[in-house]
Amino acid sequence: MFKNPNYVYGPKDAVFPARLHIGDYILSCMVNYGDKIALEHVATGEILRYSEIVQKCMNTAISLGHLGVKKGQVVAICSENRKEYWAALTGILCASAVVTTINPAYVEGEIRHAIQISKPSCIICSPLAYKTHGKTLKSLKQIRKIIIFGNERIDNAIPFDDLSVPVVDDSAGDVFVDNRLRRNVRYNEFEVADVVGQVDTAFISYSSGTTGMPKGVMLTHANVISACTLVTHEDLMQRVLSITPWFHAMGLMGTIIGLCKGRSALYMPRFEPDLYLRTIEKYKIKYLPVVPPVVVMIGKTQGEYDLSSVEHIYSGGAPLHKETIDLIKAKLPKVHILQGYGMTEATLAVTRDNNAEVLRLKPGSVGTAVSNAIVKIADIETRQALGPNQPGELCVKGPMIMKGYVGKDRNEDFDEEGFFRTGDIAYYDEDGFFFIVDRLKELIKYKAFQVAPAELESLLLKHESVKDAGVVGLPDTAAGELPLAFVVKQPGAQVTEKEIQQFIADKVSNPKRLRGGVRFVEEIPKNPSGKILRKELKKMAKKVKSKL
Repeated sequence: MFKNPNYVYGPKDAVFPARLHIGDYILSCMVNYGDKIALEHVATGEILRYSEIVQKCMNTAISLGHLGVKKGQVVAICSENRKEYWAALTGILCASAVVTTINPAYVEGEIRHAIQISKPSCIICSPLAYKTHGKTLKSLKQIRKIIIFGNERIDNAIPFDDLSVPVVDDSAGDVFVDNRLRRNVRYNEFEVADVVGQVDTAFISYSSGTTGMPKGVMLTHANVISACTLVTHEDLMQRVLSITPWFHAMGLMGTIIGLCKGRSALYMPRFEPDLYLRTIEKYKIKYLPVVPPVVVMIGKTQGEYDLSSVEHIYSGGAPLHKETIDLIKAKLPKVHILQGYGMTEATLAVTRDNNAEVLRLKPGSVGTAVSNAIVKIADIETRQALGPNQPGELCVKGPMIMKGYVGKDRNEDFDEEGFFRTGDIAYYDEDGFFFIVDRLKELIKYKAFQVAPAELESLLLKHESVKDAGVVGLPDTAAGELPLAFVVKQPGAQVTEKEIQQFIADKVSNPKRLRGGVRFVEEIPKNPSGKILRKELKKMAKKVKSKL
């Protein structure tokens, strides 16, 4: 077979293990790093060593099996970033169960929707997440067991320490006595349950769609291993300051890759700008993986922090505006700004920058195709593959691309050649560097979180004073886009902008709030079939705010 001259082929430099089991892969990598520090809490200084994660991972895997968790069953984790997260996650994978990570900031409706997608039989929560969602979780029949991080005994929930920390830690004898973990599981006696790596699901993650609520993205063991085996520039193999939530694809996969490569990472349960900047200064951090709003924050920071140690800033989640790149370069002239492009459906990255020297000549590029990826730019109308410098829909296939969405026909999202249709408009130049132009999809990107306009519109229509509504993204240098609502009032209604903003804020998680405001209009522009003309709304968004 001949290569298509209009396809862009990533390098074939990734080496796959013979056994396609992501739990086994992570565990076998981590065991090589012994007592090296894996994670350090920046506020408390508490450290977690690789050997501790390995031990608690094996204990957790065996304990989950003892509780009746079997291969293919789904176990959810709903928690902020905390030290037990990775022993729980790798333990679930080693038990050959499926992990689904749920945003603890979800409101009740979002929690119920996520669980309806993934159908976990067991959920592991932080105490904070349980305090917020415990009543909802206990009302869901499919959840048979609730486990809470730590050792506190709450209601009928199981303390996570019962699964991961032995009661006595005898060196011999049975692992369980009276249904309690009696001793640590030894590495030389531990074996993960078998999976079919290219078929069996390892993760169900959540990705919003234009139809409204999140969809369940099924990632196989082979998908995740493909992300872990990408060849990374040696300059970036150093201590990392991680701020992205671990339930999010960027934080989840970024940390898994780091653990497999033996990195030491500093982490924060939640982002705090002052603590973040003081940590860079204290630890002389050289490499910062971030999202665009953090780049803006760094660029606007006054001179009270010494950030001169920073050599590389790697931005993902949304493209950086040229103004943002100029801002950070003015602040830190020697820093290399690297970008990547990816999505949950691609396990993490489709393109990325590894060569800072070349990037200086390619401002705004999101890099070149990752290992084993095949990328084409398809004409929107004809679907023919386009050559260099011709914008079209970016489509990709390779071992990193998801198995599919839960409960959805794969053919709806993949073309006849097996390429996943991303819905993003892009082009590549003669050197194979990609540039993101726009989104064919209607998703709003707020601080790397995807916000579906249709979801907000359906909620707005539930308000008694709203006759019709349309939602688009309002461009914002710091956040990327802000959700902006256009609203047609019911005749005689006296509702205010703040009332509608609060109505939505009470029903959605933080990224989906109407930070772009509410504009009252006479009608929502639509085509003859009734579809909202978002291009017209975006034109309206550029005009002076309505005073109706």
